[in-house]
Amino acid sequence: MFVSDKALELVPRYRAFLEKYIIPLEQGAIYGSFRAHLPALQALRTKAKEEGLFAPHLPVSHGGLGLSLVDFASISEVLGTSPLGHYVFNCNAPDIGNMELMHQFASPFLQEKYLRPLERGEIRSCFAMTEPEHAGSNPVHMSTTAVLEGDEYVINGHKWFTSSADGASFTIVMAVTNPSAENKYERASMIVVPLDNPGYRMIRNIPIMGDEGEDYLSHSEVEFVNCRVPVSHLIGTEGSGFTLAQVRLGPGRIHHCMRWIGICERALGMMCDRALERELNPGHSLAMQQTIQNWIAESAAEIKASRLLVLNTAHIIEKYGAKVAKEDISTIKFYVSDVLMKVIDRAIQVHGALGITDDTLLSFWYRHERGARIYDGPDEVHKSVLAKSILKSRKG
Repeated sequence: MFVSDKALELVPRYRAFLEKYIIPLEQGAIYGSFRAHLPALQALRTKAKEEGLFAPHLPVSHGGLGLSLVDFASISEVLGTSPLGHYVFNCNAPDIGNMELMHQFASPFLQEKYLRPLERGEIRSCFAMTEPEHAGSNPVHMSTTAVLEGDEYVINGHKWFTSSADGASFTIVMAVTNPSAENKYERASMIVVPLDNPGYRMIRNIPIMGDEGEDYLSHSEVEFVNCRVPVSHLIGTEGSGFTLAQVRLGPGRIHHCMRWIGICERALGMMCDRALERELNPGHSLAMQQTIQNWIAESAAEIKASRLLVLNTAHIIEKYGAKVAKEDISTIKFYVSDVLMKVIDRAIQVHGALGITDDTLLSFWYRHERGARIYDGPDEVHKSVLAKSILKSRKG
């Protein structure tokens, strides 16, 4: 559905790369030390470039494959089957969102200094918007400020869940620059801050259900104290921060949802394998239990429905823009995140006690993907958006 022949040809190549090179590294990098595996992962990035698979989302002129949003969505699902997949091919969040944002709105200076090294996979970045003092579901309500003094912005504020800040080279921070603006959606701006700035401090990597994470797998709490950056580090225009955030989040939800579907496919495969190999009694496997069969069938149907919903939404965004796809974006966000948690939970249940250990990836996904129903807007907010739209249409 909507996917080009080019993408269909690429899918088995990405799948083979993952199975041969990436999956063997998973246990060590995910449950051991990610940083210790960086040299091996960097070598795989080089190999991905050599095989013409690196940065599928970027234009060809920028070292990528130039795939459409729909085609990239189909690739993203494959990469999502491993927690390391998107990282190796340089299309991991939050880097991919920052690349898309800067490609469209950053000045030539910012693109050359920060975007190009990011596109080449030489550095990583992060995105600082959410604040512990305010509800993350309301991005117009924030306390971080950026006050113009001469030719510099002076930034002060407290952020958290600044994902992948550990080891990143720069962040894009959302801060209030126009507090007196009549329109509340025109009060904040986005500014690039290099993380070697003396006014920036990483407080900690936030433990996620007991797992602190490191480097690319981290979620950090950070602060800006009289952090000075040149005016030239502003992205777009002053007061356009909220608009830029919406532009960034539209395609971002496509990326997330297809990654979640990839996780679901992997978890479903693990569920099936476990059901077939685990005997309750001699000659009687778990796969013969009707409850298990129901879970497998329901998971397969929900995954297929999710895929079609997301590809259709990507098609609408590409053809008509994210604004037209607003309700579709909300739909896939809450629907696919719910399917994700259902499928992982069923897979854990089929694995029994093994499912809650770190001997499989299921416990990692259960911890780290529970946030899928919270970040990028909690499910309840997206359901409300959709319901209001439906009710409005009924009123005429």
